Amino acid sequence: MSDQTVTVSDLRDARHFFDDVADRIWRAWWEPHGFPLSHITGLLEDSLAEDAEPLCLVAHDGDRFIGTASVIASDLEERPALTPWVAAVWVDPPFRGGGIGGKIVLKAAHAALDGGADAVHLCALPGKRAFYERLGWRLDEMDVGEDRLDVFSMRRP
Repeated sequence: MSDQTVTVSDLRDARHFFDDVADRIWRAWWEPHGFPLSHITGLLEDSLAEDAEPLCLVAHDGDRFIGTASVIASDLEERPALTPWVAAVWVDPPFRGGGIGGKIVLKAAHAALDGGADAVHLCALPGKRAFYERLGWRLDEMDVGEDRLDVFSMRRP
């Protein structure tokens, strides 16, 4: 599947993907740390309000879930002053490597910048560095926190 057939929608406009998004985010980042699924569903519900600042995007091909990315206020405890962040980036394994991850990440970043932010931030494991740099993210810091994350930014032109 190419990224040409993929649609990226605001979760508010594609609510039937809510459970898929919550499941992927929870399994990838929260379940391993003992958090219940209800923790994520509560956070995700905040992004459904009409004027919500958190934004959740979902990539899909018709009714087939492919991936997700969110814009949230803070994603890195060690950098509380930085805001907003692109976070919870996930593409289901069968769809990786086809440009979908880049498409959804950039759409989330541009939504934050178009919403008035001067810069948007993202953190990732060092193994993802080349991917984000190819998309135009600037590497600002390395080795941050106990997970030794890279911190990136994208600024308005």
